[in-house]
Amino acid sequence: MIRQGEPVFVDSGAWIALALSRDPLHEQAREQWELLRGAGAKLHTSVPVVVETFTFLDRNASRDVALAWKDSVDRLELKIWVCELRDLQHSWEYFRRADLHKLSAVDATSFTIMKRARIRLAYTFDHHFAVVGFRTVG
Repeated sequence: MIRQGEPVFVDSGAWIALALSRDPLHEQAREQWELLRGAGAKLHTSVPVVVETFTFLDRNASRDVALAWKDSVDRLELKIWVCELRDLQHSWEYFRRADLHKLSAVDATSFTIMKRARIRLAYTFDHHFAVVGFRTVG
């Protein structure tokens, strides 16, 4: 459940599912997106997530799809967090955990950025966020 105006970190998988109608999670992503928007969620993401999402869309759909996604993101009220050196340094600790098999570096930096920004809710389809203690929608 989301509280009115709650900060929510949007992960790459959610962006991708929203952008690609052929994605198997597209309908679920749209439903969750509408709930978040209806609750007035304060949207956040990070530079690494933006880069990862754009690259995925460019390589797996087309440059036009990637640019259309970028343009849609530009129209949102969205805080895009920079990944600082300290975030990268703290993210390495997650790779020492046995319960985080196949963790991506972008996810690890997302965890540290979310902790720094005091964001507890992630819009994601990635179970790793829940494993490290974040609440998830998606």
